[in-house]
Amino acid sequence: MIERIEGIIIKDSSYSETSKLITLITREHGIINLLAKGAKTLKSPLRSTTTKLTHGYFNIIYKESKLSTLKEVDVIDYYKNIKQDINKISYASYILELVEQVIKQTNNEEVFDNLVYSLKKIEENMNPLVITNILELKCLDYLGVMPILDCCSVCGNKNIITISADQGGYICKNCRKDETIVDERTIKLLRMFYYVDINKIDKLEISKKISEEINYFLNAYYERYTGLYLKSKKFIEKLSKVGEKNE
Repeated sequence: MIERIEGIIIKDSSYSETSKLITLITREHGIINLLAKGAKTLKSPLRSTTTKLTHGYFNIIYKESKLSTLKEVDVIDYYKNIKQDINKISYASYILELVEQVIKQTNNEEVFDNLVYSLKKIEENMNPLVITNILELKCLDYLGVMPILDCCSVCGNKNIITISADQGGYICKNCRKDETIVDERTIKLLRMFYYVDINKIDKLEISKKISEEINYFLNAYYERYTGLYLKSKKFIEKLSKVGEKNE
């Protein structure tokens, strides 16, 4: 029996001379592998619809814990704008890899929805770093290691002056050790990132300084608490260094 599922292709590779193996992040079944028979042949309707970063409805013969078979794809978005920009595609690749790891630990439909919303906003030319940081913060909640962002993570004081990955979130004046004091707007935006509905964002006006402070905190927090090593994140860091040299 054919089942229709919503998903995004995160990997595609050769399976034989004519067929492909694709990996999907799906709303219904988490991460699944599909055999796309004949997808490498020139006349196959699957040829153009089985590439990485294709979002659509996939009509499949589903086999739990086994290799399922792809029959047809109704494409929702190819993310053409993302695919034409190395900066955007590097962030898109990273959030695909991140969500893949999160869904392996907790298959929650909200994670899939936030992935779709994030890709949509990057496709619409919103700042990919800021969108990625928002998604990263939300994913920490699903991983069970959310930083404390409503009071001092050490004593509970509400008079916050900075943030600390080592100490787990907001830090007050009394509990601050040697942490750099961040901009007051960085503290407020970090909390807002957690609560904002990505799908409803229509404007992003965040200074480079504040964006860098938030990104630095999240990078350090992920390294300390998640145990995730994501290759695509390292590529983004290399790309950023190249960009700084060219400025």
